[in-house]
Amino acid sequence: MPGHTHFAESNEEYLEAVYRLEREGPGVTTSGLASELGVAPASVSGMLKKLATDGYIEHRARGEAKLTTKGLEVAVRVMRRHRLAERLLTDILGMPWDEVHAEACMLEHAISDKVEARLVEVLGNPATCPHGHPIPPKDLSDPIRIGVPLAQIESGAKATVHGVTEEVPEILRYLGEIGLRPGASVRVTEKAPLGGPVTIAVNGATYAISLELARMVIVTE
Repeated sequence: MPGHTHFAESNEEYLEAVYRLEREGPGVTTSGLASELGVAPASVSGMLKKLATDGYIEHRARGEAKLTTKGLEVAVRVMRRHRLAERLLTDILGMPWDEVHAEACMLEHAISDKVEARLVEVLGNPATCPHGHPIPPKDLSDPIRIGVPLAQIESGAKATVHGVTEEVPEILRYLGEIGLRPGASVRVTEKAPLGGPVTIAVNGATYAISLELARMVIVTE
């Protein structure tokens, strides 16, 4: 992409992370961004100041940050292309859903407006990525978020898997192995007390999963 430098990619990575934490996480802090991006807090502080000076974010006290309209435009563009790339890799190229996040992180910076438009057409204008995360609308409006954690479903109730909150490969591989993927029907058969495991029935088999894992799986009733 003409004029697209490593520094530009770094800006995009930060703005994308701010978007995720601002709209899909606990909020934006220096420590949260450092954890999200795998960098030192001091590096985050320096970059946030630069992004604020350039008008991409509002940098507030205690390390908090908020996207400006200028920053939101960049973040939404990168996020859309990342999640469309994940769809391309799974739906067209047949890659496992636990491998596409890392690949999409590289592709998101190289997709042009023309290629993005073609991806939307070929993929049928998907609303979510393979993991159930919403693909942000181009008009910068907040996507509609649906569903509740599987951990909140009462014993005996049935639900449909909508997505997962984490894209950690090991977690995705395990969920794929037991069939807990978007669109799957699941029934909670037992919930152990005091934070114990949640027993579920999916695809004719029964599994006991940890309460922590059940909180990562988003379902609709």
